[in-house]
Amino acid sequence: MQPLLPPGDLTVIANTADDDEFWGHLVSPDVDAVIYRLAGEFNEAAGYGMKGDSFHVLDALARLGEPAWFRIGDKDFATHILRAEMLGRGCTLTECALALCGRFGVDTRVLPMTNERVRTRFVTDRGDFSFQEYFVRERLAAALQAIEFAGIDSARPTPEVVAALGEAELVIIGPSNPLISIAPILKVIGPHIPRPRTAAITPIVRGASLKGPTVEMMRAVGPPPTPVEVARMYREVASTFVLDERDGELAADVEKIGLRTLVFDTVMVDGGGALARRILDALI
Repeated sequence: MQPLLPPGDLTVIANTADDDEFWGHLVSPDVDAVIYRLAGEFNEAAGYGMKGDSFHVLDALARLGEPAWFRIGDKDFATHILRAEMLGRGCTLTECALALCGRFGVDTRVLPMTNERVRTRFVTDRGDFSFQEYFVRERLAAALQAIEFAGIDSARPTPEVVAALGEAELVIIGPSNPLISIAPILKVIGPHIPRPRTAAITPIVRGASLKGPTVEMMRAVGPPPTPVEVARMYREVASTFVLDERDGELAADVEKIGLRTLVFDTVMVDGGGALARRILDALI
């Protein structure tokens, strides 16, 4: 596939509120998933980790009596071991991420939203859970009552993130879950986002989220799960909202909020290339 941007022109700011520690290693799922995907190593079938991975280390830990519900593959472990070693030498999360980009031959900069510790906490009818506990171990079985971000008030955007936003010709807020994937990023970097140059993509099409429990979570803790309400969540940081053509009748409602509306087919059957091209053609 022909690259849409010249090498080095793309920067990704990744959520770190999903991070967690396992056996003394920091696992940073969003950062790693972006790097693996850009390097062509992402396990698309599993939706996480590296393709062609094995689980000998995890199986050995299970035989030693350790809980093995969080499935870390052997090649994935290597990433976490390297990160742990770098953190032990005093490197920041950003320095670790950029080093991993280099090790995987990725010319895109993948930047953690902050170097400080932030953790998503799910408040449920069965108690409080971390992101990985709720999604992986509990499989979202407990009724969600609230979502909190521990450490968010003291988290600061990194100089690299601030510089990237200041230099950006265009900022895209992807169609991820606005409550857990996007909200922590915006809480940290929101004041630095150049609103006139920022567009957000709807994560909801005809009342459904194409991936993940976005609709169910919005029903549980609000706001109502509609593209218009998602647009309302983003109106302080974005000037443009990309609405799916199947919901084109909502364009006027989005524009009443104060957002320019683009109407495209947002279902990414090709990995997102066609949608990215349409957005770039419309806004650059």
